[in-house]
Formats: sequence, structure tokens, C-alpha cells
Amino acid sequence: MFLQNMLIAAEQVAILYIMAVIGIIADKTGIYTEKTGKACTDLLFYVITPAKILESFFTLEYSEEHLKGLFIAVGCGLLMHAAAAGAVSLFFNKSVPEDRSVYKFAAIYGNCGYMGLPLVNAVIGNEGVFYCSAVIISFQIFNFTHGVYIMNAGKTEGKAKIDFKKLILNPGVLPVFAGLPVFILKHKLGFELPNMVMSPVESIASMNSPLAMLIFGTYMSNTNFRSIFRQWRIPCVALFKLIAMPLVMMGAVKLAGIGGALGLTLIIAASTPSANNTIMFSAKYDRNTSLASQSVALISLISIVTLPVMIALAK
Repeated sequence: MFLQNMLIAAEQVAILYIMAVIGIIADKTGIYTEKTGKACTDLLFYVITPAKILESFFTLEYSEEHLKGLFIAVGCGLLMHAAAAGAVSLFFNKSVPEDRSVYKFAAIYGNCGYMGLPLVNAVIGNEGVFYCSAVIISFQIFNFTHGVYIMNAGKTEGKAKIDFKKLILNPGVLPVFAGLPVFILKHKLGFELPNMVMSPVESIASMNSPLAMLIFGTYMSNTNFRSIFRQWRIPCVALFKLIAMPLVMMGAVKLAGIGGALGLTLIIAASTPSANNTIMFSAKYDRNTSLASQSVALISLISIVTLPVMIALAK
């Protein structure tokens, strides 16, 4: 059963990474380059990913269990990031500040948006996307507070400048606030959204996985993998992010008695490779962007193996 589950999960992961390979080929041939991919990132971030989250709220059948699971997912996401932040604070302290911030950020923050949403959609469906959107809320809360703190460490005594506007008005949180009332009211009032609304949302949402992986492929195409292996701390980050965090989440989910789609979504979210924000925040706060790119690329590459194993274990 374990091998069967691993093969099923491996197939879903392979499908996503085949899209990334197409992105690599497109970049190498000049058809769709990293520069174009970066230009499309805002489209993915501000339009397509929110549409995918909205679609899950619009199409998932209402139940008290689903509503309860949404809040449990937010709570578990907050606990996951808090636990990871606490554990990582003990490591990488001997590195120079420009590198230390990158290692810590990459170890704590997973790609639960660009990688998590496509993966849970492939493995679970819209119910997984529904719960994963709740984990993204916790990601955004920590990202714009603790994430800023560690990237800013050594510059302003490590103090995080909390931007409450960004905490709420961001593409990971806004579609949840917009979709949740519709999710509840369509059950209470017994109405369905018209096709004029649903069709555009579903069409735009369908671009989420392909575009996310094509963009990711262009980043991979421009990564110097030879120099990566000189950075011995990157495999340590990978060990923490891809193995330790998922196993801890798996144990917590089992102990709490959380099963089904919710439990599997939480484990997948904990198993995702380092977030692309590692690169963006490194650039914004003048950290080692080359190291950030290498870390995200190698950890994402390793996740091709670890993700199916973790999903199979979870099942």
C-alpha cells in the first residue's frame, strides 16, 4: 500500500515537474525566458492564484466539517510556522548575516502557494485547495512579520516593521475573505453563482499549475548547480524543510486525530520546498540573492523525491 501510494503521489509530482522541464527548455531556447517569467509572476500572484482560491470556495459543498477544518488549518499553519521559527533560531548562527537570513528563511517558509496549491489540487482536489488557502493565511502572517524580522536582522536591531496593510490586503488573504461569505451564504440562502461569474474564475484558475511550474522552470534553468554543492549548509536546510518539518506535522496530525483531506493537506503544506519569497526577500533586504536562488533550486529538486514519500506516509 505504501509503494502504491508513493507511485500515485510520484506521478502527480512528476506531472508538475514535467511542466517545469518545459519551462527550462523554453528558457534555453529563448521562447519563454526567466525575464518573461518574472514579468508573469505578478499575474500569477495577484490574479491567477487568488482565482484558484476563490474557485475552491465557490465549488466546494458547504458543511460544518469543512468550515471547522478551515479554522483548524489556520491554527495548525500558525503553529507549524511558530515551531519552525523556534527550532531554526538555534541553527546557522555562525554564518555571516547575509547568508544566515537566507538559510533561516528557506528552512522555515515553504512554497505552499506556488507548489502547495497545484500539488494538493492534483492529489486531493478543490477540498485540498480550500484547506491549503487557510495555511497560506498563516504563511502570510508570519512572512510579513517574522520573515521581515530575520531578513532585517543586524540592520535595525532585527526589529520587524509590521505592515498591517500587507497582512490583510494581500493575494493570499483577500480571496479567503471574499470567498468565505459566498461559501456560507450559498448554503444558507440556497443559491448558486451564475455561470457568468464561475466560468471566468474557473478558466483563470486553471492556469495556476501550468504557469507556476513554467515560471519555476525558468528559474531552474538559470541556476548554477555546480556551485550549489559547495554550500554544505543548503543540504542541512533541505533536511529540516523536507524531512523534519513534514514528519513533525505528521506526528502532530496523528496525535490530534486530524485525518482525511485536512490532515493530508497539512502534511503536504509542511512538505513543500522553500518558498520563492526567499529570493524576493533576499533582494529586497540586500541579502545573498545568489545563495537564495541556489537554495530554492536545490531544495525544490530534492523535493521530487521527498514529496511522494511524505504523501505516501501520510496516506
